[in-house]
Amino acid sequence: MKKLVLICFAAITILGCGVNKQAQQIKALEKCTYRVVSATNLSVAGTDVKRLMNNQDLNLASLPALAFGLLRKDVPLRATLNMEISNPAGNLAAINQFEYKILINNQELADGFVDQQVSIPAGQTVVVPVAMNVNVYQFISNARVMSEISDFIRGGDKKGLVTLKIRPSIMVGGTLIKYPGYISIDKEFSSKILL
Repeated sequence: MKKLVLICFAAITILGCGVNKQAQQIKALEKCTYRVVSATNLSVAGTDVKRLMNNQDLNLASLPALAFGLLRKDVPLRATLNMEISNPAGNLAAINQFEYKILINNQELADGFVDQQVSIPAGQTVVVPVAMNVNVYQFISNARVMSEISDFIRGGDKKGLVTLKIRPSIMVGGTLIKYPGYISIDKEFSSKILL
């Protein structure tokens, strides 16, 4: 009987240490700073965005893949947003996985899930790639939105706002616990980020 009680006490102590460690990691995560540093591998309907932007003008009608996508109402936008996470805290910050939402000028463009463990040692910075794949047909088929996109690409000084919202998850005692709410990362950008 004493052995059973001792084993149970040891198990509870070990689990308690694990929970305390995860709690420290989530507190460190709250103190981290986040920013979007770049967008890479940007393509629309399988065509590199750099090829779409001919002389700072958006020429979508000349692309067969885009025309076919418009007919099917499926125009995939693929990109990788590189998110920099800096940990100024004295403890390790860690994320087991996270949900994300991407908004452009406060309009939701995409959401997704990154199933990748990310550890940020104390005083260190890491860059985490966030892959985005979304059907942008509803935006491209809207004449007003396309006019705004063309104006943005032509206007060198005109800026837009990208918001990346992440909701991290951590493992506590074998159970995945989601962070209460989203952490928002805002980044002003110009058409130069696309080039």
